[in-house]
Amino acid sequence: NLIGQRLNAKQEFRLRLLSGPHRDEQVAENEKEIAALVAEYQSTQDEIKKSSSAYAALTQPQTLTVSEIQGLLTPDTLLLEYSLGSERSFLWEVASDAVNTYTLAPRSEIETATKEMFVLLISRQLKRGETQKQYLVRVKAADTQMERKVAALSQMLLGPVAKRLGKKRLVIVTDGSLGYLPFAALPSPGTADRSLVTDHEIVYLPSASTLPVLRRHVASRPKTPKTLAVLADPVFDAGDSRVSKNLNAPVRSNQVVGSTDVTKRAIRDAGLLEEGVPLARLPFSRQEAETIAALAPPSESLKALGFSASLSTALSPNLSRYRIVHFATHALVNPTRPHLSGLLLSLVDEQGKPQDGFLSLNQIYNLNLPADLVVLSACQTATGKEVKGEGVIGLTRAFMYAGAPRVVASLWKVDDAATAEIIKRFYRAMLQKGLRPAAAL
Repeated sequence: NLIGQRLNAKQEFRLRLLSGPHRDEQVAENEKEIAALVAEYQSTQDEIKKSSSAYAALTQPQTLTVSEIQGLLTPDTLLLEYSLGSERSFLWEVASDAVNTYTLAPRSEIETATKEMFVLLISRQLKRGETQKQYLVRVKAADTQMERKVAALSQMLLGPVAKRLGKKRLVIVTDGSLGYLPFAALPSPGTADRSLVTDHEIVYLPSASTLPVLRRHVASRPKTPKTLAVLADPVFDAGDSRVSKNLNAPVRSNQVVGSTDVTKRAIRDAGLLEEGVPLARLPFSRQEAETIAALAPPSESLKALGFSASLSTALSPNLSRYRIVHFATHALVNPTRPHLSGLLLSLVDEQGKPQDGFLSLNQIYNLNLPADLVVLSACQTATGKEVKGEGVIGLTRAFMYAGAPRVVASLWKVDDAATAEIIKRFYRAMLQKGLRPAAAL
């Protein structure tokens, strides 16, 4: 834990360093210190994993027999598990009353098609130095390819099982780069304009064997007494108008008055750590929080906005009292060194004084968070580092280890306003219509 604290401090210093004036030597020295701490941290974590029954249960659960897996599935559910191989790949389709195996294309072919689709899906994110004309040309080219590419990938992955899909709930276990594929965005096999999510609830699992582990974990703990906790719209910068000394200052955010829509989106899609540029406020995250908090009784909800969306709130034992925990903020995802990933909360107090606001992966692993659902309303929260034998290590895995059996996360950069709208509809479906999270989504 001490190593984790030191690592957090170095990472926080890096955030402040890169968002203000600095020298190259300072950055190099900081990176050297972080690399040394990461190596030390990784060694310690490896030892903990060896002795942690909870971690082993999640990442390396006891293998189940086919009949045991079938016993976990209802008649309206299909389990689709993929395994990619150099010469051929396989798809196992498991239903409560049947098991089928299909041979698929080699790993290289599937992963190439998956990566191509991902690039097309994120084509509307602007690139640095790109003009509006270049942007429009690139998007048009992507749109031209999209329908053909996604239809081919859908046929490659789902074609063999198309007749068995019906309108069943799909539980998907991926392998390799398929972990970065949004199956929901694929068209149903044989159709061009009907996405898979139109007719199916879609749930992802690290492995089929983790399902009973998660169910036992949930069944063995007491029911959380309150409904919803929301942490949103943190204060990242001493220049924010919410800081007491800036109360009369104009709001600073990622909304650029008088600019074109493309420019506004460019600002929203910019990286978090642009040299000399403060972290952008997410104004629609407050609207998002206000809307969904209103769907739960005041006595059953926690609305931590602005300065209250802090590290102390996230680490408070009080958070374990809520069935749904929602974070609406920036995320930092480091695919090379996942231990440096985390969520950004308020980095300054009411007087503009710097404070620790980085909820790191290490701290998330150490949370006691028996929530039914954690929602990470931030960019790229479903990504991480693929570790052989353990899957993708990142924020989703950390919150599952902390006690949440379900996590909603994103694969790419998301628009602030659009996110607020889809989250509003998602929560209405859950809290007003009583739908399961996968059905609501």
